[in-house]
Amino acid sequence: MPEIKPGEPSHAVNVGLIGLGNVGMGALTILVENASQIEEKLGFPLVVKTVCSRNVAAKQLPRQAGEVHRTADWHEVVSDPEIEVVAELVGGTTTARDIVQESIGQGKSIVTANKELMALHGAELWEQAIASGTNLAMEASVAGGIPIHTVLREGISGDRITALYGILNGTSNYILTEIERRGASFEDVLREAQRLGYAEADPSADVDGYDARSKLAILAALAFGKKISPSDIYTEGIRRITPLDFQYAERLGHTIRLLCLARQSPQGLLLSVRPAMLPRGAILASVLGAYNAVWVRGHYGADTFYYGRGAGSLPTGVAVVSDLMRVAREIRSGSPERVSPFAHESLAEYRPTSVARQKHAWYLRFRVQDRPGIIAALSTILASKRISLDAVLQLPGESKDNLPFVITLEPTEEAAVMEAVRHMATLDFLREPPLALPMETGL
Repeated sequence: MPEIKPGEPSHAVNVGLIGLGNVGMGALTILVENASQIEEKLGFPLVVKTVCSRNVAAKQLPRQAGEVHRTADWHEVVSDPEIEVVAELVGGTTTARDIVQESIGQGKSIVTANKELMALHGAELWEQAIASGTNLAMEASVAGGIPIHTVLREGISGDRITALYGILNGTSNYILTEIERRGASFEDVLREAQRLGYAEADPSADVDGYDARSKLAILAALAFGKKISPSDIYTEGIRRITPLDFQYAERLGHTIRLLCLARQSPQGLLLSVRPAMLPRGAILASVLGAYNAVWVRGHYGADTFYYGRGAGSLPTGVAVVSDLMRVAREIRSGSPERVSPFAHESLAEYRPTSVARQKHAWYLRFRVQDRPGIIAALSTILASKRISLDAVLQLPGESKDNLPFVITLEPTEEAAVMEAVRHMATLDFLREPPLALPMETGL
């Protein structure tokens, strides 16, 4: 690093950008269009020296990018001695991990938007960065338009977090709110989301909860100081949610969202991603469309709420550029004191706690071939598990051959409810297995 004497203009920090998909192009656009304001804030220029993509020659770069060097070989970026920060924006966990490790080995700091990589390997990559004297920043990996990492890492770091609830997948939230708004089927709304670019051709990561699971693993590590693998998190998707469920939810004063939960309990840290009934008055119930939100409860600071675009080229690009600016300041100041991207000096091992030990009120939706004795048969199973009914609801006008109705349950330990549901699924009058959704309270 060149030595800067007092009174001399500050030397630029050079950036290598690897990956020119939506996030990469968004970050590049902000870096070149907003260069003068970025320099005013930093006191020195932040310059994109090289961009890298497998099809870089076909990319239409922003006009302000000028004659930025282009390459299809990421090794060229990582090995360039003039580049001090590498932005890894390719995604995935194979090539991306090679890029990050090689960059750290070359003494370069890393900025990434890669939720899967950070959820699986972030703690060990941070340890490698510490050993090499470089930095690792990952604000854009969760809820791109919301600076939730900074909040947990620094903004409320003096508090002791007791619970974190989030809507962390914009695609699923868009699908659910459109099913509710228009009464359209999951399949129809999914096709529309794919046409609009909200959902991938293979939507599994979004609608089956895996994308949100990776994000929750990262946020829970920041909030609770645990090394959490995504596989530790109980996960369900939204494929079984129908317009009918929203009709019943309305009757119950609730709505349905794909809810991410990390909550301290007497048994340990509970983690889950699944569709849940939320009271209409809950602040998370008002999060619509492709937006994300995170609600944090602290022991001392009580409740705080964070809301914004969870994805998108420019909102996520803002998070990437903000990280680049923070890392560039460290490079120029030479500060040895860095805050871990996981908010803790080191992460403790996590012993998974089964969600089956928590208590909820429950929504059970059935589709049956109508005949006498159905409610009695279901009630007998619930009674055998010491589960109390709250109410039975049936909307008019449905076919007797595929009749839907709902039973709500008093707060009950989840293990008992799941045992009852498994038993119910064997009954010959059911058209499909029961749908069980927890009814969250206290939000």
